[in-house]
Formats: sequence, structure tokens, C-alpha cells
Amino acid sequence: MQNTSFSTQKMIYKNFDEAADNILKMMSGQLDINTLFIAKNDRCNNKIMKVLNKNDVLLEEGGTLPFEQTFCKLSVDHGCKTLMIPDITLSDLTRDMVVTKNLGGGSFIGIPIYYEDGENYGTLCGLDNRPHNFQEDVIELFETMSSLLTYVLELDDAYQQIRSLSVPLIPITKGVAVLTIIGNVNEQRADTIISLALEKSQDLALDYLIIDLSGIEKINEVVSYSLLKIVNLLQLIGVTPILTGITPDVAIKAIGIGFETDDILIQSNLEQALKKIGFTLHKNDVRG
Repeated sequence: MQNTSFSTQKMIYKNFDEAADNILKMMSGQLDINTLFIAKNDRCNNKIMKVLNKNDVLLEEGGTLPFEQTFCKLSVDHGCKTLMIPDITLSDLTRDMVVTKNLGGGSFIGIPIYYEDGENYGTLCGLDNRPHNFQEDVIELFETMSSLLTYVLELDDAYQQIRSLSVPLIPITKGVAVLTIIGNVNEQRADTIISLALEKSQDLALDYLIIDLSGIEKINEVVSYSLLKIVNLLQLIGVTPILTGITPDVAIKAIGIGFETDDILIQSNLEQALKKIGFTLHKNDVRG
């Protein structure tokens, strides 16, 4: 994600991933715990999204285990408060777990991360191969950072929704979708359009993406460059772009700033674009 930020005090985060990285680094500088990590779970699997190891590599980013076999499940079951296990070999909760046997001993601290509606995202945790007696300031830090991550999750989700609405991409039929570009296009919005066009084209396994330009208020070098970039990138991933809705005024301006159309498929409107790729529109004969 680009050009959006979430700030708290002096920390500025562009997205959830960056916030997670910075939070783990900040916590690691204050805590004598070997491994800090953020995990995401769907009640079936537990995936390590972010991890910071100091001395010993106890976990690796991307690692996945069945949720039932993890300390994270114990943290989620414990509820919204911090779960502290000073010695995992002595606790009834952990001493017989496979994770404990593999680690050989140590300590665990964890707290769930929730969305605003109460749904669980995952956990913020600390893990060490040494026993620890966790003090009150450590508990407070975990609870504060968990709340902060909830806040960033909500902002990230809201931004993604706004981002999608600002660039509506509508599937028409299998392999075909329409991307409608409306209003002014600045550099920030151009990056968003390019990113979403590529993401959705791959997610929907598109063969054709019809890009309708009839709603563009003005064309400039930013718009021209962005359109060429979208066209080139779509072609690289095997998607055929078709431009529609180019008004005479926009066409004149496009030529004036050097917009090359020789290798681009252009049709006057959506109906013509669909006909070009083999679709025809039929009107039902309705009689009174």
C-alpha cells in the first residue's frame, strides 16, 4: 500500500505490515525476550506473520502450525488479557505440548489481537528458551501494543475499502472485467489504479480488461504515462487491455503529449469492446 499513513505519537506507519515491524523492533529494544512475533490464525492454522529473533532463531516468518498445537491458541483461549507462562516445562497448560518438547524449555507471553468488532486476528507474543518472571511493565507494554495493532488493522481495512471503491473493477463474465476510471488522476491515484488493475486481473484470472476512460476529466502526462504502464504490465501478465470511452477532446490532448496508441486495442464503447472479443448483446422482444 502506498501514500497512506497511520500515526501514533512519533511513529508513522504506511500499513499494518510496517506497523508490525516497527512495533516488534521497539518492543525488542525494551524487553529481554529472545523472540517476539505476531501470528495470524483462522482457528485451523497459525501462521507467523512477523518475527524478530535476537540471539537464537526460535521461529521463522511464514512458519505455520495447526492452531490447536500452538501457544497462540492458549493465549486466544485466555481472552483479552495477557497470558504469562514463566516456565513452559512446569505449567499444566504447556508442559506436555510438542512445542515445549521441541523448544526444550523456556517461557511464553502472549495476548490476542482483535478487530474492532471483537473478531480475533491473531496474537502478539514473546517466546524464549529461558524461564522468565514477567513484570507488570512488560504486561502493560503487550496490552498497549495489542490495542495499537487493533487500531492499525481497522485503518488498514478502511483504506483498502476506500481504495477499491475509488477504482471500481467489475467482472462482466468469466475472463472479462471492466475498469472504470472517473475524475482526476494524480500520481497517488495512478499508482492505486495500476496496483489494483494488476491484483484484480490475476485474482479473477482475466483474459481481457476493458478500461473505460469516458469519465476522465482531463488527461495529462501522469494519466498518459499511467495508461501506458497499465497496458504494458497487463500484457506482460497475459491480459489483453482494451481502452474505451476516449472522447475527441481527450484524444487530441493525448496525441499532443505523445500518447502512443499503435499497439493498443481501442474501441468506442463497452458494447463495441465486447463485440471485438466475441460477445454480442441481445435485446428481449417484450410485447404488451
